[in-house]
Amino acid sequence: VQLQASGGGLVQAGGSLGLSCAFSGSVISIIHMGWYRLAPGKERELVARINSDSINSMYYADPVKGRFTISRDDDKNTVSLQMNSLKPEDTAVYYCGARTRLRLYLGQETLVTVSS
Repeated sequence: VQLQASGGGLVQAGGSLGLSCAFSGSVISIIHMGWYRLAPGKERELVARINSDSINSMYYADPVKGRFTISRDDDKNTVSLQMNSLKPEDTAVYYCGARTRLRLYLGQETLVTVSS
C-alpha cells in the first residue's frame, strides 16, 4: 500500500486546515485508514480513524472530538481530515496511515503548525 498525503501548513488558532491522503496499491487489503500525529516530546498519537467496510465506523481521539472530521472517498481512494477550531496544541507532524492484517503503513509527514 502506498500513501500520498497533502495539505497542512500554518494557521492561526481557531482556524481550519484540511489534510488529504491518496491510497494506491493493495487498497482492498486495507481494514481501516486514519491520521496520526507526532508532536515534540510526545508519542505518536492516533487522531482519527475510519473503517474501510460499509459500516464506516469512526474513531476520534478525545482531544479532537467535535473539531476534526474524517471522511473517505472510495471512488478516489482517498481519506481526508478536516480540522476546525485548531489549537496550538494541535501543532504536530501528521501522517496518514492504512492498517492491513499484516501491518500499518504510514505516508510521508505533513506539518501542521497552529500559532497562538
